[in-house]
Amino acid sequence: MHLHFPGHSAPTPSRRTLLRGIGGAAALGAGIPLLSACGGSGSAADPKTVSVGSNASDAVPKKAFADIYAAFKKQSGVTADVNTKDHNTFQEQINSYLQGTPDDVFNWFAGYRMQFFASKKLASPIDDVWDKIGGNFPDAMKALSKGEDGKYYFVPLYTYPWAIFYRKSVFRQHGYEVPTTWEKFVALCKQMKKDGLVPIAFGDKDAWPALGTFDQINFRTNGYDFHVDLMAGKAAWTDAKVRTAFDHWAEILPYHQEGAVGRTWQDAAQSLAAKKSGMYLLGTFVGQQFTNEADREDLDFFAFPEIDPAYGQDTVEAPTDGFLLSKAPKNRAGAIKLLEYLGSPAAEQIYLTSDPNVVAASTKADTSSYSALQKKAYEMISGAKHLTQFMDRDSRPDFTATVMQPALQKFIRDPKGIDGLLSSIERQKKTIFASS
Repeated sequence: MHLHFPGHSAPTPSRRTLLRGIGGAAALGAGIPLLSACGGSGSAADPKTVSVGSNASDAVPKKAFADIYAAFKKQSGVTADVNTKDHNTFQEQINSYLQGTPDDVFNWFAGYRMQFFASKKLASPIDDVWDKIGGNFPDAMKALSKGEDGKYYFVPLYTYPWAIFYRKSVFRQHGYEVPTTWEKFVALCKQMKKDGLVPIAFGDKDAWPALGTFDQINFRTNGYDFHVDLMAGKAAWTDAKVRTAFDHWAEILPYHQEGAVGRTWQDAAQSLAAKKSGMYLLGTFVGQQFTNEADREDLDFFAFPEIDPAYGQDTVEAPTDGFLLSKAPKNRAGAIKLLEYLGSPAAEQIYLTSDPNVVAASTKADTSSYSALQKKAYEMISGAKHLTQFMDRDSRPDFTATVMQPALQKFIRDPKGIDGLLSSIERQKKTIFASS
């Protein structure tokens, strides 16, 4: 199965920011003037038309969504008037777009980035939609779709997990076992090093892969609730719990590929494909770098190991994309119908037919055509007690891009300077979060 970025073709620098929302630092609170290029289509006053603001500008997702909207029209008689804009442009102008005259329904991300707009009253609650679609989703996906006020604002469509990838043949050759605890993971790293492998492939040139590494270590060390509070600016980066998480990271840093800050994630993935590295923490899009069918069949993954038994492996990082209802939709009744349809297994099935590189957010979607990796990804997500999104989606992107990305690269270069680094992060966090 040729996995890659969900809904996107080959990940170029412009596309690496797309689905996970990484790097578009100005997305929240950026006083970008509203451009007509990202404004609503304005034709939704017609009761038989719903306007949709879409960031699905690449060919694969664009076709997949077109297929969904065609099926929706056939079922309901309502036309989705889609206003597709370049993904990065949409993302950078989203704040101004929502404050202006947005489309009735728009594509966006789950978690904090949805909650931000909900709290600013730039999205409408959709509890009535969830009364209809609630049975289609696991509890963790439901939690991901709620605002801080406990109301629903988001309809999830597809998702994918972050995990530790490896080659089955390499593990067989050396007799390695999948580690389920931190101690076993560290022991495996040591053994791989003895066996002449780079234990953990790592490339942080684009500054976002390290965010995912911190996420895994922090929620395994300190639990989901603390992690969410930290991302939301409520917990302090100078808290001893954060220092403990970084101590764990420092323990395995010597087993990471050297020179990570100068290496792309694709080059790091190539070292796993070439059997030079033993493991690699990334999203399922890592499979794109496995262009040979036999190599793809050899690719497998496991959940990041347990650090504290109190939290086990119950949290999974699974960036999730879906839809929100704007603040004052022109055709609310039609928009509600569309959102109910988008939350159905039928809609997810249509999407996956065109783009089989992601997994359905619903537990009721047909998984019979899934590859082995997709099935495993689906099971990992649907069985999770908690789902996180990714640091840039679980926190303010202006904070993660301007503070956390350079800070984590500094840590990778010099893990001994962590106390001063955490104090600096906390000072900058207070300034940025106070400006919201």
